[in-house]
Amino acid sequence: MTLDDLFATIEARKGADPETSWTAKLLAKGPEKCAEKFGEEAVEAIIEAVKGDQKRLTSEAADVLYHLLVMLAARDVALSDVLAELARRQGTSGIAEKAAR
Repeated sequence: MTLDDLFATIEARKGADPETSWTAKLLAKGPEKCAEKFGEEAVEAIIEAVKGDQKRLTSEAADVLYHLLVMLAARDVALSDVLAELARRQGTSGIAEKAAR
């Protein structure tokens, strides 16, 4: 499964029954709740990175990616737009890119 596939599944769940789909349940709670859940998962990934537990970090990183995509979908931001922004930045020093903001 690619991130594109996962994002397409998340988009398809927008109209699903929140009683039968975790994604639909998150989206039904609104963008703020989706953002909060993303933040929680990011913190959990940070904790596992600090601990050095590769297996748990891998699991938490998957959760972070999923919840990032849900958060994007909740605000109608297309994954393709995020990927285009990454492509635009490719070949630019991170220091130079940050200074240009």
